[in-house]
Amino acid sequence: MRRLLGMAIIAMMMACGTSARAEEKEFDPAKVSESLKAIFQFGSVETKRALNSNTVTLISGTIGGTYVQFGADLASVLDDGNKLRVLPIIGRGSVQSVADVLFLQGVDLGIVRADTLDYLEKKGYAKDIKKQFTYVTKLYNEEMHVIAPKTIRELRELNGKTVSIDLPNGGTFVTALIVFERLGIKPNFVYVEQRIAMEKMKAGEIDAVIAVQGKPSRAVTQFKDDRFHLVPVDYAKPLQGDYLPATLTAKDYPNLISEQEQVDTIAVPAVLAAYNWAPNTDRYRKLALFVDAFFTKFPTFQNPPFHPKWKEVSLSAPLADWQRLPVAKQWLETHGVESAVRNRFDEFLKQGPTAGRVQSDAEREALFKQFQAWEAEKNARAQARPAQQR
Repeated sequence: MRRLLGMAIIAMMMACGTSARAEEKEFDPAKVSESLKAIFQFGSVETKRALNSNTVTLISGTIGGTYVQFGADLASVLDDGNKLRVLPIIGRGSVQSVADVLFLQGVDLGIVRADTLDYLEKKGYAKDIKKQFTYVTKLYNEEMHVIAPKTIRELRELNGKTVSIDLPNGGTFVTALIVFERLGIKPNFVYVEQRIAMEKMKAGEIDAVIAVQGKPSRAVTQFKDDRFHLVPVDYAKPLQGDYLPATLTAKDYPNLISEQEQVDTIAVPAVLAAYNWAPNTDRYRKLALFVDAFFTKFPTFQNPPFHPKWKEVSLSAPLADWQRLPVAKQWLETHGVESAVRNRFDEFLKQGPTAGRVQSDAEREALFKQFQAWEAEKNARAQARPAQQR
């Protein structure tokens, strides 16, 4: 009996020992994560060097906007242990992001709006600022959302009204000022963070809130009040040089648009931009690491669960008056991306009524924008077919 009891105790001890070893193996930080291993080597010069050498920081945007979601998507897909880490930072809008890329130590990339640099130059705040920037890729188009009471039916009715255009360093601030100035509409602007501004509008303290963000904007989708709707923005001639026509539907905002209607508006491109570093610098080396990982894994972003706006992104899309980051241009050429897009663009031109009549760069740029919309619609139809077959 004693012998049996002793054997049982030994067996239990062995089992516990095995379990402990298994638990130790499973939760050993050195086995689970290189990052956790680095924590336990805190203070090591080598660890500090490794963590900094391959980390790329990205200024995104304000909470609730599309930039923040894009930054999170990039980190989710591209982080690769100590080979590359993408560190998104919540920003304060497009103007501040321009300043951060230029002056803030350690910032490698920023998502900015295409009209921001032109605005800074035209207002005399900067000179030849585009020469200090390069772009990795044009991202997507950001739609202008004008949320107001249903009693306001068109943009001109906001003349003299109190309108919030977000914080004064943001892209919404810039686009709203440009649009209202060109259309000759003079609201009383206030500069309130959008979540707070929407609460003030509900309370009757503000007449309208502007949000220039990629649809569907999380901040706009979360706004629910039957007294309000989205006001249309006509694609008027004064806006056609810098903006694109766009529409918002019930699919985007069932809380603000009925199923029977759509709201016309304008859109402005968002850009993934970097400082114009010399090719022989360490900062340029890190950008090269990012570009190779981003472009290689790009197809991943165009599928769920990532933001729907990734489907609009064409890596080789040109951006007028901007210079592309040389390593990005080289990657596209080496992998034949630019030639493939050019062939598809030529196919588009042959199908259109302007075949053989394109003369100026401006005409070609306008047609390329139409081509992007045509290709996006074609891809959307192709993706819808398997779902319908199920």
